[in-house]
Amino acid sequence: MGCARLSVPFLWFQEPSLYTVKAIFILDNDGQRLLAKYYDDTFPSMKEQKAFEKNVFNKTHKTDSEIAFLEGLTIVYKSSIDLFFYVVGSSHENELMLMAVLTCLFDSLNHMLRKNVEKRSLLDNMDGAFLVVDEIVDGGVILESDPQQVIQKVNFRTISEPAAYGFVLFDYIAGRSEQSESVPPRC
Repeated sequence: MGCARLSVPFLWFQEPSLYTVKAIFILDNDGQRLLAKYYDDTFPSMKEQKAFEKNVFNKTHKTDSEIAFLEGLTIVYKSSIDLFFYVVGSSHENELMLMAVLTCLFDSLNHMLRKNVEKRSLLDNMDGAFLVVDEIVDGGVILESDPQQVIQKVNFRTISEPAAYGFVLFDYIAGRSEQSESVPPRC
């Protein structure tokens, strides 16, 4: 009686990595780059990056999907009015992780732009948009996926929120205090 040999195919498992995100970019409704951050050398030159972005835009701008597999990469995306938001990861990357980054990016910008997520508003607040992206991902590593935490870190407030110390500082500069208001002025 001989030993039965099991034939198990060899599966190649990728080492887990913190470097989840390969790129984040935002395009307008013509496919032109408004914001882009690449985190590895998959597309080392600006020419290669723009060609990739154009290819991604051409494949995704007329679809209702949220995910695409293109050029060996996993791409999650979302559109809003005249903007397209993209988060790119490797082919073996977890789509839910990439979607969490995309949702955080969109919700953070939505808050920062006061629910006016469109090209003109984004261009007027581009410095803030780069800060938001940098708070979410650093070097391809996801740092934050909670939009409230991102907004707190970049210190954006909506118009309806009062400036906490603005009046106190004004009163101090003007020489007023709570005590001087309770004492009637002398003539």
